[in-house]
Amino acid sequence: MAAKPLVPPFTRETAIAKVRMAEDSWNSRDPAKVALGYSPDSRWRNRAEFVNGRDEIVAFLTRKWNRELDYRLIKELWAFDGNRIAVRFAYESHDDSGNWYRSYGNENWEFDDQGLNRVRHACINDLRIEESDRAYHWPPGRRPDDHPSLSDLGF
Repeated sequence: MAAKPLVPPFTRETAIAKVRMAEDSWNSRDPAKVALGYSPDSRWRNRAEFVNGRDEIVAFLTRKWNRELDYRLIKELWAFDGNRIAVRFAYESHDDSGNWYRSYGNENWEFDDQGLNRVRHACINDLRIEESDRAYHWPPGRRPDDHPSLSDLGF
């Protein structure tokens, strides 16, 4: 039996599940897979860059993950109402010179009736960290269920 799609209006339980699905998708670092969670006419603001539609999402994420190496992300539900979800997140990555960063941010999402994300606004700040200060050490891919959350880590 197929799982019921997570569509608005969201409950606390379905909003938390939607956030984890998005986190898992982004941790795959597969731009085409990630783009499928967004409507074909999705609109983004990511920092000061504007992205429209799945093709631009794929191109954006390809550039992103060519720069942000060994990317690991944790998202956490902040608030939800109807077809909107707000999350906070932090991710760690390094550049091709070995400089590590922890990037903190907030996202506001709006979903269509099929549960696809049609609007994403992201504000992100980067903090240079030492490799010894990293907190995300799981293998590439999905964050293990027993790994601390952002709140647990004090982020």
